[in-house]
Amino acid sequence: MTGPCRTRLDRVRASAGIAQLALQQIEDDLGADDVDPAELAAILRELSEDTDPPGGFIASLAQLLTVATHRAEQIEPDRDGDASCPLHEAAALITDAGQRLIWAANSLHPQGVSA
Repeated sequence: MTGPCRTRLDRVRASAGIAQLALQQIEDDLGADDVDPAELAAILRELSEDTDPPGGFIASLAQLLTVATHRAEQIEPDRDGDASCPLHEAAALITDAGQRLIWAANSLHPQGVSA
């Protein structure tokens, strides 16, 4: 693989590495002994409700998979859905996970109550 494809893959690899490091930091913060229900709820909301980008990290991940789904639909050799259907299902599951994060956050600490 050479040219633009290689450069694109390098960018994706680097971006995924940065995202993994960021997620590891969040995981470390979640594992801290002094995280209380209000702070845990705030962290969960930050993952699912952040307004920049709209919808937060979880929605951004679902959107990324949706874009991959549309591209797979266009380039699948037999247009049989072998690639695009699992991608579509993954995006739907991630969207569902985002809603579940909000439910969990609200159970831990109702929104609107000062943290």
